[in-house]
Amino acid sequence: MGSTGYGYNDRGRDKLDEVYAKIFGAEDALVRSSIVSGTHALTVALFGVLRPFDKALSVTGKPYDTLNDVINSKNNFGSLHDFKIDFDYTEYDKNDKIYFRNIKNKMNSEKYKVIYIQRSRGYTLRDSLSVAKIKKIISCVKEIDPNVIVMVDNCYGEFTEKEEPTEVGANLIIGSLIKNPGGGIAPTGGYIAGEKQLIEKCACRLTCPGIGKEIGATLGINREFFMGIYNAPHAVSEALKTAIFTAAIFEIMGYEVFPKYNDDRCDIVQSVVLRSPEALIDFCRGIQQGSPIDSFVLPEPWSMPGYDDQVIMAAGAFTLGSSIELSADGPLRDPYAVWVQGGLNFYTAQIGILFAAEKIINQ
Repeated sequence: MGSTGYGYNDRGRDKLDEVYAKIFGAEDALVRSSIVSGTHALTVALFGVLRPFDKALSVTGKPYDTLNDVINSKNNFGSLHDFKIDFDYTEYDKNDKIYFRNIKNKMNSEKYKVIYIQRSRGYTLRDSLSVAKIKKIISCVKEIDPNVIVMVDNCYGEFTEKEEPTEVGANLIIGSLIKNPGGGIAPTGGYIAGEKQLIEKCACRLTCPGIGKEIGATLGINREFFMGIYNAPHAVSEALKTAIFTAAIFEIMGYEVFPKYNDDRCDIVQSVVLRSPEALIDFCRGIQQGSPIDSFVLPEPWSMPGYDDQVIMAAGAFTLGSSIELSADGPLRDPYAVWVQGGLNFYTAQIGILFAAEKIINQ
């Protein structure tokens, strides 16, 4: 059942939180339709646990583009910087010896309240992080400061492995319901899962202090959220098949791909380095042409809110912008790579990939 108004005593909403907490091996969770995107969920979590003059450190490089204004907006709209919260980062390095030395040097020189980990690659070509690698990072930072809060941007990674970061020591994980955990059924929303005390702080940021998780009408959306999380592991498996197929096709065509078709995977994202803006645009137009919705539309690069470069996005999806349905996007900047994700149904997702390959060949 759904609720209206304040949403007092909405048992479906509370039970959904319990289900997410259990699935992710966490003490508690916050799953809400009022969380409008993954970036919003991450923002709620950052402002939920950080206070003025606190410091946060990303140990996986600069976070995804849409967080730029969250960290340090130039417009005084309420970024972390506006609240005197410092957000620093250290680059990810494949060489563990160098990587962990850099983390230790940072943590020994500054007192950080939050260590931030981005599991997926964002608009970079670095490796996405396995849960095993995240566990090593957590062990490293907790050895230096047992009280530091480890926050993981879990977007695109859910259900690609048998464990989640909260099961290996992460204090909070955050994601979007129009990516993996929504299973292609949830029409909006986001989640935060982790330690109970931290979840309550995040809930007080999302609503207001003193109310937290206790209100929030679900307006009949619970059914889609429950169906989505139920369907999510299968949807993720279809997306992984699509990513492997994409890597194999474009590797055969002579393009550099990350990861390769036979590499281990810890998220659903597949990168292809296309080397020219024309190829990037054609690729996205091919994906759009093979989509079930708006297949006649021609995607164009544009200046999207939250991005420094023009970005082209293809997503002929039942849910607008859904990344668990077949989608592709990339910024118009060197090396003109495209990031492909999703595919609710492998058999039809192949159509979009083959259209993209055909357009590249024809060019």
